[in-house]
Amino acid sequence: MLIYDFDFPALEATLKEWNEPAYRAKQIWRGLYAHLYSSTDEFTNLPKSLREKIENEFAFAPFSVRTFLDSSDNSTHKTLFELPDGNLIEAVLMKYGDPADSPSPLRPSPAGRGDGGEGKLRRTLCISTQAGCAMGCVFCATGQMGFKRHLTSGEIVAQVMHYARMLKQQNESVTNIVFMGMGEPFHNYNNMMSAIERLNDADGYKFGARRMTISTVGLVPQIRRFADEGRQVNLAISLHAADNDERLAIMPITKKYKVEEIIEACKYYVEKTHRRVTFEWALINGVNDTPETAQKLAARLKGLLCHVNAIPLNPTQGYEGQATNRQCAQIFRETLERAGIPCTIRMRRGIDINAGCGQLAGAESQ
Repeated sequence: MLIYDFDFPALEATLKEWNEPAYRAKQIWRGLYAHLYSSTDEFTNLPKSLREKIENEFAFAPFSVRTFLDSSDNSTHKTLFELPDGNLIEAVLMKYGDPADSPSPLRPSPAGRGDGGEGKLRRTLCISTQAGCAMGCVFCATGQMGFKRHLTSGEIVAQVMHYARMLKQQNESVTNIVFMGMGEPFHNYNNMMSAIERLNDADGYKFGARRMTISTVGLVPQIRRFADEGRQVNLAISLHAADNDERLAIMPITKKYKVEEIIEACKYYVEKTHRRVTFEWALINGVNDTPETAQKLAARLKGLLCHVNAIPLNPTQGYEGQATNRQCAQIFRETLERAGIPCTIRMRRGIDINAGCGQLAGAESQ
């Protein structure tokens, strides 16, 4: 059993079955999430007999590291994990605010510290929630590979813990987590939310909900459920088209959930939570990067508390579309902003190691 799959009540119940004092569960919980222990040897506050039992009953590592790649500018770091069943998943660490000569997390560095995301340094994790993806978005490498399986809540959490320990060695810490890696998070809703609750737990890792973001292609019932639960976690919608026919050509989920249904669900979310929605938009040359498309999008989003995050398309082997150019991206942004829709053109990162948005495919080398 993977120890990260246990929430605190389940851990308490297990310790009770073992006739251990109730406080032992809290010691283990704190060891896992506050001290980031990765083996029973580190739990020196536990008696040897209990450490041996934990060693025999629980696994601490749900995967092994197959490869670790640094981008050429050393700002992006991608890890390929192999799960016990042979499935491969990828996760990414993105570093913001570093000098150009910042070292890799795998190599020694002068002492430094993250600042919680409020100052210059940010350490953002892009975490996977599934092996593969069932949504089939044509421009996405994960969608091109198809669906393999859901990740358990513990497998999601363990990716974060892996990087948290890596950063701790440099006196740094994770500042932001985006669930935008492999898979559709809302397709794995229960495990996704269990992982978030574990990461957010005040007695454990206590990672702020507002520093986490979930991205979905627009699973309408789950958006509404998410709104009803009143969570403080940020919501991002992977939209990429304002017209149903155009969206269906690149995102098959449009057959089930139309653009207008997604927008209505987003309005419901804003009404319930009073929180802003982010719309993600991969700018594809000649497909969705024109001023006319921006005008359609602005009309769809009029009156909605939102922000558009646009980024030139990242290349994948299974899709022939090309990224927009700088001029078209600028005109797209200006068109939206003239209509009252705030828009940011994001910089592409990690392209040389296929670590950018839509490029994760769980491959040994790409």
